Amino acid sequence: MSAHHDPHDKRSHWVFIGFVLVAGFFLFTEHRAHVLGALPYLLLLACPLMHLFMHHGHRHGGSSHRQHRHDQDGEQS
Repeated sequence: MSAHHDPHDKRSHWVFIGFVLVAGFFLFTEHRAHVLGALPYLLLLACPLMHLFMHHGHRHGGSSHRQHRHDQDGEQS
């Protein structure tokens, strides 16, 4: 079997990229006031979300960590 490459595939790929760029430009220019108006609220919303996600790996609460350490000490003796 020989691999057959259709030249239209590459052209349609570039047409799609061009369409997305043009659509993105018009969406940004037409809705810039709405997006920039919501930006301060999005920054305020990012604070509690970052707090939740950033503290996830710290094992806050301590009970599971202390229990794990106690179990290890009990096994060694």
